[in-house]
Formats: sequence, C-alpha cells, structure tokens
Amino acid sequence: GCSACYQIRCTDPKLCNKSGATIVVADFTQNNQTDFVVSRSTFSSLAIANKGPRLLKSGIIDIEYKRVPCEYKGQNMVVKVDQSSQYPYYLAVQFLYQGGQTEIVNVDVAQVGTSEWHYMTRNHGAVWDIEKPPGGALQFRFVVTSGYDGKWLWAKKSVLPSDWKSGGVYDTGIQISDVARDICNACDDNDSAWAESP
Repeated sequence: GCSACYQIRCTDPKLCNKSGATIVVADFTQNNQTDFVVSRSTFSSLAIANKGPRLLKSGIIDIEYKRVPCEYKGQNMVVKVDQSSQYPYYLAVQFLYQGGQTEIVNVDVAQVGTSEWHYMTRNHGAVWDIEKPPGGALQFRFVVTSGYDGKWLWAKKSVLPSDWKSGGVYDTGIQISDVARDICNACDDNDSAWAESP
C-alpha cells in the first residue's frame, strides 16, 4: 500500500465529520493490522467543528477507509535516490507523486542509449534496489497495475545523471492518472465502499 491514497474517516458521529481526510500511505508494518498513523493536523481534520481537541484527547479511534486515486495536478512522478544508496555500487530508489490508483509491480533500469535492462527488486515498502547498477546516465521502465490490468510505462529520457547522488530527486517526465475499475459501479456513491479497521 505504499504511495497509495486513502480517504479515512472516524466512526464516532458525535465527534467526527462525514468527509474525513485523504492521506498517502508512506510506510507499512510487518503485521496484518490495519492502522493509520497520521499527523496531529490530519487527526484534527477528522473532527466536527470545535470537537478537534476532544478527538485529539482520545488518541486512538476507530475509522473507516477506502482507496481513492492520488492526484498531483501538473506534477510528474519523480525518482528519489534512497539514503541507503552507495554510488556507484548500490542503487535504491523510491517513486514519489505516483498519481492515479495504481501499483508499481515491476521496475527495470538501463543505461541511456542501451537496450540492456536490469531488473530491480522491491526491497521494502516503496523502495526498489539493485546491486551493481549500470553505469552512466540511467532510465527506468515500470509495470503499473490498476485493478487487474498492467501496462509498461517508461521514461524516454535520462532520469538519473551519471553522477547520481544519495538523496537526489529526479523528474521522470511521466504522469500517471489510471484509476482501477470497480466491479461495483455504485460503490463510490454509498457507504458500502468503506471498510472498517479492526
């Protein structure tokens, strides 16, 4: 679920509004629990007017959630070189501003100007890595899914320069807006689309 967007709302009608808040999942745990840890301001935004302090005081609340498309108007997806990267021996990357309602399920990297693609492995969460990455300027291609369908996308230009740096952020030139098709067309129009956290 990393980089996925969710709309969350709390289930106490005496304290909480019906619209909730939209969040981006930034990390995950190794267990099967469904917990959303959010900032203080996001937590407060779940409340009815003037009930924010009371909601904050409760600390942990029951919520409902549903997956929604991520929207980054006018923003291309970018590659962030993870801090664990060690130029030129080890490359780990994250993809930020991944729009739509998609999952990246495959990432390949190649030196610009070659057709020799190298498979990257999902290390953890949204981090993909490769030991002994190709030299020179690098380009990426991805398989993204929305629902059951997958498609290849690729950055046709150089994304990482030949002297990429740990912590660097580089534009892919790609915008993703695909949305998963739901079997239940009316799901978004009623409360049946919401799942409750345990």
